[in-house]
Amino acid sequence: MWVAVANTDPLPQEALPGLFQAADKASLKAQSRFIYASGSRFILVVAAAALAVASLETDTGIDLAAIGVAVLFVAAVLVEIWLLQDRPLDTWYDGRALAESSKTLAWRYAVGGRPFAKDSTNSEQHLIADLRGLIVDSSDSAIEASGSPPVSSEMRELREASLAKRKAAYLAWRLDDQRAWYRRKAQWNAKRVTWWRIALISLELIGVLAALARAFGAINFDLPGLVAAVIAVGAAWLSIKQHESLARAYKLASEEIALAREQLAQVEDEASWASGVADAEEGISREHTMWRASRCAPSLTRRLESRETRWRP
Repeated sequence: MWVAVANTDPLPQEALPGLFQAADKASLKAQSRFIYASGSRFILVVAAAALAVASLETDTGIDLAAIGVAVLFVAAVLVEIWLLQDRPLDTWYDGRALAESSKTLAWRYAVGGRPFAKDSTNSEQHLIADLRGLIVDSSDSAIEASGSPPVSSEMRELREASLAKRKAAYLAWRLDDQRAWYRRKAQWNAKRVTWWRIALISLELIGVLAALARAFGAINFDLPGLVAAVIAVGAAWLSIKQHESLARAYKLASEEIALAREQLAQVEDEASWASGVADAEEGISREHTMWRASRCAPSLTRRLESRETRWRP
């Protein structure tokens, strides 16, 4: 049975629909593959640039360093080809979009938010239909089947609880939890922006010194070129991680959730509660919509946005 909200999450991750479980797992796996492959490719490029400044000629006149550079570039090309074929980036983004869409449906249903208000009929059937629609709209074959049901016993039990208990559960385990996550991620990304900017400025200063050293004959190898390659790779990695834009987006989302929470805390009737939950979920969905717009395939973004229209009050 559902117990005290203050101590126990009434709707933990494993109690969310099977679609969430499958999409979340696929997204996390694809994210790991993409980050690992991208990092490997950048390392290979930097290694090639480092080896390019050397010269290891044999007695036959063959430059082994140049051959090593070619091998490293071939390896980088193979990684890039794998990324194009496997497309982990698409699975990462599309899987996350599906996971968050199914999660908002689950919470709306479990606490009686629109379009699954307590006075609505056939809410469970409508929830299953919406989850099925998300699956139909998705073309991601990398998402494996989940053994979890579309509607868990925890979701049903929370839905049958009193308004006071559903309210306490939603405020604590959906809004407060989501806001805390946004705040942590905003701070984490903001710190990474600072660290990376300092690192890149430091590398640029090293590049200036290396160029002057080369100009005045203090060194006779292409250290400035190597530093330039490292800077380019660092900038590319920073572009992939998008720390700066994420820090801003998460900060704004955190503040929007805080406002929604204050409004919902004053609600005392089912009709206002159903609308308030829908508004709060809409605020959370806005962050995911912007996230999808800059990352997901445009076709999936349009389909999910169209489907989400019926969830709005």
